[in-house]
Amino acid sequence: MAYKIAVIPGDGTGPEVVAEGLKCLKAVGEKVGFKYELTPFDFGGERYKRTGETLPDSAIEALRKFDAIYLGAIGHPDVKPGILEKGILLRARFELDQYINLRPVKLYPSVDCPLKDKGPEQIDFVVVRENTEGLYTGSGGFLKKGTPDEIAVQESINTRKGVERCLRYAFELTRKRNKDKKLTLCGKTNVLTFAFDLWERTFHEVGQKDYPDIQRDYAHVDATCMWMIKNPEWFDVIVTDNMFGDIITDLGAMIQGGMGVAAGGNINPEGVSMFEPIGGSAPKYTGQNVINPIAAIAACQMMIEVLGEAKGAKILEGAIIEVVSQKLKSMSAGRMGYSTSQVGDLVADAVAKA
Repeated sequence: MAYKIAVIPGDGTGPEVVAEGLKCLKAVGEKVGFKYELTPFDFGGERYKRTGETLPDSAIEALRKFDAIYLGAIGHPDVKPGILEKGILLRARFELDQYINLRPVKLYPSVDCPLKDKGPEQIDFVVVRENTEGLYTGSGGFLKKGTPDEIAVQESINTRKGVERCLRYAFELTRKRNKDKKLTLCGKTNVLTFAFDLWERTFHEVGQKDYPDIQRDYAHVDATCMWMIKNPEWFDVIVTDNMFGDIITDLGAMIQGGMGVAAGGNINPEGVSMFEPIGGSAPKYTGQNVINPIAAIAACQMMIEVLGEAKGAKILEGAIIEVVSQKLKSMSAGRMGYSTSQVGDLVADAVAKA
């Protein structure tokens, strides 16, 4: 059987980093013996400028038929912010019911970390973010817009079903990691007394009944940010809502070495999932062959793992670690000591020699 993978290179440097991810995918496939079929899609800023389309209805139905989606980046300097993000990223997440945003926060050896006296042993946790509810549903509106009496309301929508399935995914992941077996709920129960009452009650009900082997922990979102900086080793798996997850995962990217290494997955455990580097399209580097592709390669590694190719995923992660710890001078664009394509070559070569 061949895995069917949709490829959306996207905007800016997206096509450049995707090319290196696919180079590594090829190397892993040849190494462990799995097959795949790639289907490219041109969704992004250039298509929007040309046709006015972001993600047509036919595309959603087409994407449902794939085993995975590999995304480069969305964001074009000539397109007003929000149009592509809502029209492509959020629409795909919502309509494909990718209800988990999965963000590993793992510091690789020799990668610079801004935290004093913290290394790979202290920074190795995962954030599970609810991905289809909360403030991102767009529920709300304006009253008397453009006047001195204008009112803007945006509501956070949280359902028992949505909260519970996210929590169960997080409990299962904590058990599978078998690290500290501790799951931390990140919320704001002292202020958001309705939404996080639901989250906290469900957290303890599900944990007590079905996951007695998992230690349950709670931290307000502001405390979570503080402890991610001061004591990141306290965390194993963090689970939280859409907005808080969006914020703390960017903080997580910084403590693991920056956007150049941060990858994420938009997961539907029962359907098609989408994998991407989280650093954006970086248009100022487009076409210069200097952008760091490691995050895109790490996203490919996540994709391989979710597809069920655990051996291949482990080999690719080992190759990434080897290259970033032994070869690259920096994780910043233009300072790696190698070009974008050369970094891809190094990782692919490390896979082949594994």
